[in-house]
Amino acid sequence: MVSPSVAIARVYEDPNRLARDYRVVVDRLWPRGMTKDAVDYDQWAKDIGPSTKLRKWYGHDVGRFEEFSRQYIVELDTPAQRSLIDGLIRSAGSGRLILLTATRDIEHSAAKVLKSVIEGNWLARNPVTESDCKIQGKHL
Repeated sequence: MVSPSVAIARVYEDPNRLARDYRVVVDRLWPRGMTKDAVDYDQWAKDIGPSTKLRKWYGHDVGRFEEFSRQYIVELDTPAQRSLIDGLIRSAGSGRLILLTATRDIEHSAAKVLKSVIEGNWLARNPVTESDCKIQGKHL
């Protein structure tokens, strides 16, 4: 399956939407202060976001981003998550896939990790091992 062009945008910003864009909110929690009618989106894929446990562990601590990324990729490497990713790619078709997030720091966000997985077919090139499934010696 060919990956679409993928971009990340904040839900709070003017989207500059193109007709062929497929816009997906990828945060597990709905953005604070926004009604669903106020957001220009096609799908809310909350189940594609990192688990609550991982999200809370990370806490947007940039020093934990590398480990957060590894653990999130482990979470994405399941048949159910791969199916969700494939569904997003199919829905985008020949248009752009826009990953919408509420985070201020896009460079250190789950959306950034998800974008790299979609664009680079990361899971196919980097199989997950048992040692990847631990944070500080504990399984999540």
